[in-house]
Amino acid sequence: MPDLLLELFSEEIPARMQAKAADDLRRMVTDKLVAEGLVYEGAKAFVTPRRLALTVHGIPARQSDLKTERKGPKIGAPDAAVQGFLKATGLKSLDEATIQRDPKGDFYVALIEKPGRPTLDVLADILPVIVRTFPWPKSMRWGERSAKSGALTWVRPLHSIIATFGPETEEPEVVKFGVDGIEAGQTTFGHRFLAPSAISVRRFEDYEAKLKAAKVVLDPQARKDIILADAKQLAFAQGFELVEDQVLLDEVSGLVEWPVVLMGSFDQEFLSIPGEVIRATIRNNQKCFVVSDPKDSDKNPDKTGKLTNKFILTANIEATDGGKAIIAGNERVIRARLSDAKFFYETDLKTRLEERLPKFENIVFHEKLGTQGERIKRIERLAAEIAPLVGADVEKTKRAAHLAKADLLTEVVGEFPELQGLMGKYYALAQGEDASVAAASEEHYKPQGPADRVPTDRVSVAVALADKLDTLVGFWAIDEKPTGSKDPYALRRAALGVIRLIVENTIRLPILKAAKSAILGLPEKGAKYPAADAQKLPGDLLSFFADRLKVQLRDQGARHDLVDAVFALGGQDDLLMVVRRVEALGKFLDSDDGKNLLAGAKRASNILSIEEKKDKRTFEGAADTTLYKLDEEKALAKAIDQVKSEAGAAVAKEDFAAAMSAMAKLRPAVDAFFDKVKVNDDEPKVRENRLKLLNEIRAATRAVADFSKIEG
Repeated sequence: MPDLLLELFSEEIPARMQAKAADDLRRMVTDKLVAEGLVYEGAKAFVTPRRLALTVHGIPARQSDLKTERKGPKIGAPDAAVQGFLKATGLKSLDEATIQRDPKGDFYVALIEKPGRPTLDVLADILPVIVRTFPWPKSMRWGERSAKSGALTWVRPLHSIIATFGPETEEPEVVKFGVDGIEAGQTTFGHRFLAPSAISVRRFEDYEAKLKAAKVVLDPQARKDIILADAKQLAFAQGFELVEDQVLLDEVSGLVEWPVVLMGSFDQEFLSIPGEVIRATIRNNQKCFVVSDPKDSDKNPDKTGKLTNKFILTANIEATDGGKAIIAGNERVIRARLSDAKFFYETDLKTRLEERLPKFENIVFHEKLGTQGERIKRIERLAAEIAPLVGADVEKTKRAAHLAKADLLTEVVGEFPELQGLMGKYYALAQGEDASVAAASEEHYKPQGPADRVPTDRVSVAVALADKLDTLVGFWAIDEKPTGSKDPYALRRAALGVIRLIVENTIRLPILKAAKSAILGLPEKGAKYPAADAQKLPGDLLSFFADRLKVQLRDQGARHDLVDAVFALGGQDDLLMVVRRVEALGKFLDSDDGKNLLAGAKRASNILSIEEKKDKRTFEGAADTTLYKLDEEKALAKAIDQVKSEAGAAVAKEDFAAAMSAMAKLRPAVDAFFDKVKVNDDEPKVRENRLKLLNEIRAATRAVADFSKIEG
């Protein structure tokens, strides 16, 4: 079957836009093909700095003929209806229609045959539309066309279009269309400097091979592989290791069509700057990788080597001098940038962190939540309250919370915001602060995502919890909650951070108490929940935590209904206990005893719901033992008493696995009861007593969870 080759050749496409542009091109073309009844076998898009390309395999040579039936008016309908039917269907007279028998009457039916079009013609229609409507985040007009009304806009000036279509065994044809004076053809161009001549191509295999010969690596992943392999090899050859950076690799591969990896160096004196500052400087300004010395890895707690005074760059040209001029140019720029960074760092060291804090009194955190200085005081107070609950030293925690945000006003963080917290740690250590106090400057922002590390130092944990809870309570209080997909203040991330800090550090922190304490420090102005109504806010926020916990547990493989079953018991503000209950409940329900007990408990609950609705009352209270007629009733009552005692004692010890084991003892008695006992006995007192016994099953199982909330 024929294949399509499409290339849109332009000036340099920004690297950040390339991956999405390739996906958009593939999606737009294939969606249009399918909409036209042209089902394809496969499609793959490619992108380089100067071209978007797409190949679609196995497209039919033409559309299938389409036959449809169109129902018309009844026989004997008014002439206007008949004429409208003939016009709409293209029939010359009713003689060309068939008659369809129907209980409501006989109708005219037109059989409309629409012959399929050649795919080449269909492509000529759809491709220019795709080019004109391509969804670039930003686009421009250029040249003479810029003055035309409705002229083509593209991310950068578009120079040429390749569009060929045909089977492998034949010469492909050019898809004939033009866009704003640019006619589709078979010509492209190689590397801007190494092979700028025009290239004539036929189909994808020919296209890819000729581009490679013209110093263009078409596949972005191939360029990444080349850069990474060559960079590693270049570093290894000198006894070093490449500091890998996937985000930078993605960006650099979008800057070159023919990657050439080179190594440069900078002055040894700059190694006195923290490695992260060196890396940020070189990465952000020159898009270069840094290199470490593996011989120093044993000296670092994270087992990574210290940075060397080397860097690796990716050029887009094979220079005649072996890259000496390119290296020298990058070294010159990096030397200047590192000189600035060293100056910023050394300047920052001259001012103690606490001396920066007064400036925060004039920096607004949020118009309704006060200044950054007020927020720091709230975090400091809340962290001091949380510290004993998590096993942290109170004075160290207060000191850590006091200094944690100070580095936001430093020169280095002003230049590289991504280093906030980390620089605070360095500056704190430099001024002689305790190691835990210093670590909290960096770690109180963590975890910032599902893959981020969770702090374990208890001082860091206390400050991190205080910081996140203050954020959550504050924005909840001014009614700035997440809505749908919008979460401008990252409150979902903050809640998940609190959950991970608690669960992964096995902390027993009452969320409600902490939230109520956080409310007290909030400014009254602009708050939806003033202090007088402070009880509503924590409960509302707790529901949000419950939803986030469901997400967290679901991501870990737990069932959301088990979370609902545990939350229905109350006590949700002890997140660690909720997680432990859910884990134990999940294991129990995977066993035969658990599955069967669940079935029995749900049956009891369903019967009770029906009868309570019918009688308009509940069947609470102890059953009357004198009304038991059958041994199965007595056995169930005895089993319930035993299970209540054992499960209750186990839950009190927070041994939820033992509580589940105790619950399993109910299973045979419940099974036997439903096999032998008629619940809705003809005698009213016996019926009521048996319904009370069912209620005791429900009450007994609620020692571990609300089984009525569990699906299945």
